Amino acid sequence: MADTLPGSTPLAPTSYPPRRAVIGWILFDWAAQPYFTLITTFIFAPYFTTFVAPDPATGQSWWGFATGSAGLVIALLSPLLGAVADASGRRKPWIFAFGALLMIGSSLMWFGKPGDPSLILPLLIAYGIATIGVEFATVFNNAMMPTLVPPEKIGRLSGTGWATGYVGGILSLVLVLGFLAGSPETGRTLFGITPWFGLDPATHEGDRITGPLTALWFVVFVLPMFLFTPDFPARSKVRSALRQGVAELRDTLRQLPKHRAMATFLIANMIYTDGLVSLFAFGGIYAAGTFGWHTLEIGTFGVLLAIAAACGAYLGGKLDDAFGPKRVIAGSLVLLLIAVFGILLIDRDSILFMAVTPPQPGGGLFASPAEQAYLLLGSLIGIAGGPLQAASRTLLIKLAPRDRVAQFFGLFALTGKVTAFIGPMLIGLITALTASQKGGLAVLVLFFVAGLALLATVRVRR
Repeated sequence: MADTLPGSTPLAPTSYPPRRAVIGWILFDWAAQPYFTLITTFIFAPYFTTFVAPDPATGQSWWGFATGSAGLVIALLSPLLGAVADASGRRKPWIFAFGALLMIGSSLMWFGKPGDPSLILPLLIAYGIATIGVEFATVFNNAMMPTLVPPEKIGRLSGTGWATGYVGGILSLVLVLGFLAGSPETGRTLFGITPWFGLDPATHEGDRITGPLTALWFVVFVLPMFLFTPDFPARSKVRSALRQGVAELRDTLRQLPKHRAMATFLIANMIYTDGLVSLFAFGGIYAAGTFGWHTLEIGTFGVLLAIAAACGAYLGGKLDDAFGPKRVIAGSLVLLLIAVFGILLIDRDSILFMAVTPPQPGGGLFASPAEQAYLLLGSLIGIAGGPLQAASRTLLIKLAPRDRVAQFFGLFALTGKVTAFIGPMLIGLITALTASQKGGLAVLVLFFVAGLALLATVRVRR
């Protein structure tokens, strides 16, 4: 049995809902993933740093500060909100409220025209609002997992959810690149057509449309979860749930040091998740500054990475059930370390300190050896990143008491976000001090090494 805290009672359901309820829950990942794919990683973030900010290094720094600020808010509030949700019983009202923040913040990104300094602060605020919304909605969606399938299938459910989300991200990228985002040079999309709806490539409307598209995508595909996935029954009103939740959270935090496995895992998750989120957030930005990639190149890179991540998450779910989530997490961290070291040894005209032909104007998509090497390492990041995230929430469920799952997912989000403002801010600070994107990215090695070392001390009982 997994470690449990005093006063907790494992609440294993005697029956589980039908398949459509599980599919509805899985589709939440499909609904939310385009925010991370289109906004934070491959389209809008590189667009902001390249065309809205004064220069890529400054843009990376500002984006890092905004990401860190949103992460701080999430870190401070997520355990409390999780405790309140456990006390009140309901999950869906919280998902609805924070999903609305995601939609509002994302939609406002349409107004981020290039070269207008007055829009920088409003854009960063909108980005922070949307990030808070999607992260909190994910906390409460994760907390529904233990009631959907038997414990021996939790790993497969988590991995399938992540894989499905990545497929949704791939399709959203294909939609943007193939039909909406035209090249400023040719005016054509990746499929060689004029952008739909008359979107103007010169003002980067194809990049900016990713905000409203993300909001609309979420509204459409989150509906099956609300319609078919059963919620927890209501236990108490919000006011009394707040008092009870605060008391339970205080008791949990007081008892947590006595349970070394859970405490150590939460700290390890805090560290390596910060590194992974930062790597995903700045991978496209780094490529834009290093190779001069624009929307089509970065988006195509994102499609390849997402395909690798989907395959990795699905396979990782099977490995999770077969070998346990701890081994899957450890293996993923080793692969991420290899990928980061490789990226640091690649420049536009060199690989492993050996000179290569740099990208040439009109030389074709990913024609240079350095770009091809970066694609390979990006695929490795995807293969490792999907299983790492899926297996982490599986391990949390194995360690947490069943009557406080949302609360512990709140703590899980806390440990995933309490230093989330440190990673991007460190990248932003080091990038600003060194005027080097490579110097900022190098800090991620420390996060993965420390997380792997702590994870090795976590003991998971059968």
